[in-house]
Amino acid sequence: MQVESLGHIVLQVADLQRAKTFYHNLLGIPVSAESADWGMVFFTLGDHHNFAIIEVQPGDEAGSAGRGVEHFAFKLNGGLDALRAAKQELEDAGVEVMPVDHNVSYSLYFHDPDGNRLEVYVDGVEGWRENPDLILTDATALNL
Repeated sequence: MQVESLGHIVLQVADLQRAKTFYHNLLGIPVSAESADWGMVFFTLGDHHNFAIIEVQPGDEAGSAGRGVEHFAFKLNGGLDALRAAKQELEDAGVEVMPVDHNVSYSLYFHDPDGNRLEVYVDGVEGWRENPDLILTDATALNL
């Protein structure tokens, strides 16, 4: 497996609008998409999202780890072939993976030995700059 770069980080926050105001208005990071239904805002520094925030409430399953990092994502070289090889390599090492189609990316989610949630991904469809709704496409299972 060859990681190309750090792809994105998703932070769990207590107040979505407060966090959006901080990162967008104060730090000046452009918003690429947002979804009230998902309680998420996606920010771009050149990719469909380099950074995202998700609102969690005490007791939410998604927020069971509390506020802070929800997951780190690493971008792979080589398209779907590289993702298939990464899946095989992770499974051969005894790591359980969950393949997901996000439309703008194809991903594998898994946990490191300390339980931190990670993602490796390759880019999917283009056109998100002209159509930010592509970022908000519901995730589906990816058959690798």
